[in-house]
Amino acid sequence: MTQSAWLADFQPTRIPEGRIIVTGAAGFIGSALVWALNRAGMNDIVLVDRLGKSQKFRNLVPLAFHEYCDADDFLDKVEAHGLQHFGSIRTVIHLGACSRTLETDAQYLLRNNYEYTKRLAAVALSSKTRFVYASSAATYGQRENILDDTEPLRNLRPVNMYAYSKHLFDLYAEREGLLPHCVGLKYFNVFGPNEAHKGDMRSVIAKAYEQLQSKDVMELFRSHRPDYRDGEQQRDFLYVKDAVDATLYLAATPQAHGLYNLGSGTPSTWNALMEHVFAAMQRPPQIAYIDMPIALRSAYQYSTIASLQRLRAVGYTREMTPLREAIFDYLPYLAGDRRMDPAYG
Repeated sequence: MTQSAWLADFQPTRIPEGRIIVTGAAGFIGSALVWALNRAGMNDIVLVDRLGKSQKFRNLVPLAFHEYCDADDFLDKVEAHGLQHFGSIRTVIHLGACSRTLETDAQYLLRNNYEYTKRLAAVALSSKTRFVYASSAATYGQRENILDDTEPLRNLRPVNMYAYSKHLFDLYAEREGLLPHCVGLKYFNVFGPNEAHKGDMRSVIAKAYEQLQSKDVMELFRSHRPDYRDGEQQRDFLYVKDAVDATLYLAATPQAHGLYNLGSGTPSTWNALMEHVFAAMQRPPQIAYIDMPIALRSAYQYSTIASLQRLRAVGYTREMTPLREAIFDYLPYLAGDRRMDPAYG
C-alpha cells in the first residue's frame, strides 16, 4: 500500500510567532492541527483537553509542545488569572467539544459546547487575542446541495442536540457582536489519521477499511429517491491535512472574521469513495446496496456541498486534496495503526 505523492511535500501554513493555545488538542482535528504546527516549525503550544480513559493520548505522543493542561483546570486558571497565566498568548484555537452527533444529554452538550466556548471567548477577546473556534456544518440541518456560509443564522434549523449546541454559540457570537472579532469554522465531513479513538464517530473510510479486513463486500444505503441512483448520494469530504491548513490560514489572516465553511467544495458520491478505498487496498470493488432504516429516511441528506466563496475571498488559494489522493494517503496510516508524526509527514 503506497502513500499518495500528492501530499509528500505538504508544508502547512505558518501563523505569526507567539504562544498558541489549542483546545481539544488530543482529539482528531486538534492533534492534526498540532502536527501541522510542528511541521511548520512551531512548538510553543499549550495543549488543552480531557484525556479520560480513551486512547486519544496516543495522538499526542509524537507531538512537540510547551505544556499540557486539563480542560477544566485550564478554564479555571484563565478566568482567574487571564491568558497570561500561560505566557504571552497570541492565538487561541478552540476545537474542544463533545462532537458525538448521537449524544442526547442536552445539559452535557450545553455545558461543554456552548457555555465553555462562551467563557473562553470572553477571556480571549477581552485581551484582544486572536480567537478561532469550531462550529459545524451540522448547523445547516437538513439543507441540501450547496450550503452557503453567508446564510442568515436565523434561517438554520439544526436537527440534533450536538448541532444545536454549536448553533447556539454562533447565534450568541452574532448577537453579542463577537463575529467581527473572531473566526468560526464549519467543518464538513473531515476524515484522516488520528480519528481511531472516535469509535462509531469515525469516518466511513476508517470503518470501511476495518470491515474489509474480514469481508469482501461493502454495504451502502440504496437510494430511496428517484433522482439519485443507488450509491450516488453526495457528500463533501475533506482530508484532515487540508482542514488544519485552512484553519491555520484563517488564524493567521487578520482580515478573516465570521463564519467559514471548511470543506473540499467538491461533491463526491459514496460509490466513488468506496471505489477509491478498494483501489487503495488493491482489491476489485464489490458494493452491495441495502435499504436505509425507515427512521433515517425523512432526515437523510442526498447532497451536501460546501460553498468556499468566503474562504477563497480572504486569499486561501491552496487546492484541496482530491478524494482519491487523500484516501491513498490515509490508508497506510490505518494499515500500520499509525498516528500523525511531524518527523514523517
